[in-house]
Amino acid sequence: MKKFVSGILVGSLATVAAVAGLVTSVKKTVIDPIDDKEAMIEENRKKAMRKRVSR
Repeated sequence: MKKFVSGILVGSLATVAAVAGLVTSVKKTVIDPIDDKEAMIEENRKKAMRKRVSR
């Protein structure tokens, strides 16, 4: 019974670690580049607005 409980604990910890790794990798490869692109677009939009006003 003791081996069974320790196996369940180790298995669940490994599963949690795998899910956390997956979430982290998805965030770095998918979400962060989208956020960076949106920030760059917004910065360019602000620059264009300043140029239009200064003319």
